[in-house]
Amino acid sequence: MPSTEDIVDRVRKSLHRDARIDIAHHPLRLSWTDGDLIIDGEVADVAAKKLALERVARVPGVDAIVDRLRVAPAEVMPDDRIRDLVCNALRQDSAFAACALSGWDKGRLEPVQAPTAPAGAITVTVADGVVTLDGDVPGLGLKRLAGVLAWWVPGSRDVVNGIGVTPPEDDNDEEITDAVRIALEKDPFVNASQIRVGTRNAVVTLAGLVPTPSEHDMAEFDAWYVFGVDQVVNRIGVRP
Repeated sequence: MPSTEDIVDRVRKSLHRDARIDIAHHPLRLSWTDGDLIIDGEVADVAAKKLALERVARVPGVDAIVDRLRVAPAEVMPDDRIRDLVCNALRQDSAFAACALSGWDKGRLEPVQAPTAPAGAITVTVADGVVTLDGDVPGLGLKRLAGVLAWWVPGSRDVVNGIGVTPPEDDNDEEITDAVRIALEKDPFVNASQIRVGTRNAVVTLAGLVPTPSEHDMAEFDAWYVFGVDQVVNRIGVRP
């Protein structure tokens, strides 16, 4: 049985082997407490965060992970500004027109949208740039879209999507594919008509052609933002 020191060392070596995690420029802190591996630090983007967690989970001896990874924000913002932007993004999307929306502000739950006959409810909490979504919605697609909209707010450093779905739905690859397509279609910086999406065992593959490297990257990030995606294979070509 390897010691905890050996396991932590194997995790660190595994992280070093992935250039996208870029541990040389984004050092991560690893520790072991009560049988849990704690990973803490700031990474460049959502892909680096998800890849780091996936690598950690594959190391033998790691049974539980405490995720304290944060993504470097596109713009540093106070928590109340992030909360307001997330709430506004949800309110302005027609998919949530019938959903009750509220946000925690200094310990008080402030209503943002109160339909007369609500279909679902979402509450938004932000602490140190980490957006937490709670509540219940009538569909997995709405849960996933809410998470993507929260990730798109420039100050978001992580999104914890705790929204429930009533009635419960069985998840599958087709559901994930539909959610990724919707995210791409709603992203104003991505031409979704040029991108093909497929999913197998929660691994999303993107293919097609886009005119710029930035659009290539944005499309991949949109896929990573979708709740339930375990891996993204980006085969999108760039042709100006």
